[in-house]
Amino acid sequence: MAEHRIVLQARGLVKRYGQVTALDGADFELRAGEILAVIGDNGAGKSSLIKCLSGATVPDEGELLLDGKPIRFKGPIDARREGIETVYQDLAVAPAMTIAENLFLGREIRREGFAGNVLRMLDKKKMLEISIARMNDLKVGIRSMLQAVETLSGGQRQCVAVARAAAFAEHVVILDEPTAALGVKEGNMVLELIRRVRDKGLPVVLISHNMPHVFEIADRIHVARLGKRAAVLNPRNISMSDTVAVMTGAMSASELPAEALA
Repeated sequence: MAEHRIVLQARGLVKRYGQVTALDGADFELRAGEILAVIGDNGAGKSSLIKCLSGATVPDEGELLLDGKPIRFKGPIDARREGIETVYQDLAVAPAMTIAENLFLGREIRREGFAGNVLRMLDKKKMLEISIARMNDLKVGIRSMLQAVETLSGGQRQCVAVARAAAFAEHVVILDEPTAALGVKEGNMVLELIRRVRDKGLPVVLISHNMPHVFEIADRIHVARLGKRAAVLNPRNISMSDTVAVMTGAMSASELPAEALA
């Protein structure tokens, strides 16, 4: 089935930091058209896994595959070139700049001069038009793209960061704790945006400690434990308490009924 096509895959990733082994043969599979939640206790290796997938860290061993083809990232820019966009907890937005300027931060469009020469001047009009279209496409309700980001609420800022990732991602959007510092209403706003990103055809990797959010939005749950993949679970066929038991090691995947696995 088309929806089971694997977009991003990792096989046997190993990452060591001195005497500490953060990843110990970790596997990972992200399917087309899904929201895959990644959960794990502190020290489970989920942060190192995500850093490898986003190009922030180069694994010592193992391989990454994008659409079935082996790929190697030397840094985050390589991952971005391949259409993988990551939103970290710190958001990396420029508060004093407008929403439109933030959407194109580091990827500004410049005006063309005579004979197709690119001028140094920014094409602010074009960036504004594209920003309005992209935000409307994702149904992000913000009054004006010319507002400074510092005038926005925490949830709205997170929506800008997610929308920016979705605007430029061709393959995958990775979100690191997108609702961590938000209240209920704003958290729900971000979850709804994540659904819309998925529904537009972009698979989403969601790293989260918020189990109710994970169960509300995830199509599958990747459980990281001790540097490996402990299980991939179907949130519709497993309880939250059993999921936490697998995450903490109190229960193994082999003890679960077949329908709980995804």
